[in-house]
Amino acid sequence: MGTLIHSNNLRTMSSTFFTWLRSPAAREYFFSTHFWGPVANWGLPLAALADLRKDEEVISGTMTTALACYSMVFMRFAWRVQPRNYLLFACHFTNATAQSVQDARFVNYWYNGGREKKVGTRGPQ
Repeated sequence: MGTLIHSNNLRTMSSTFFTWLRSPAAREYFFSTHFWGPVANWGLPLAALADLRKDEEVISGTMTTALACYSMVFMRFAWRVQPRNYLLFACHFTNATAQSVQDARFVNYWYNGGREKKVGTRGPQ
């Protein structure tokens, strides 16, 4: 019985979504800056996610912190603007998270002994 209810809910949701896709409201949304602005902005979090695999030595602490702060400010903007821009919010949430992880990697490498562990030295005595 639970599967049947779940299946009917999925069918109803997908039907509602596809009906909306054919509506003038959907066309208006897909041809607006509320859609294309965040889509274009996804380059930042995608690059940040790709950078998570790079060596800690090449992380710029200043730039990473600036990008994290930038995304936090625009997360608030995306939430406060009417109508709310969930796509922009998700973009900046992803970027702020990735940049925060990079910041933690930077601090660990340069200030918490990560560099010494990696190089295999004990540092100054």
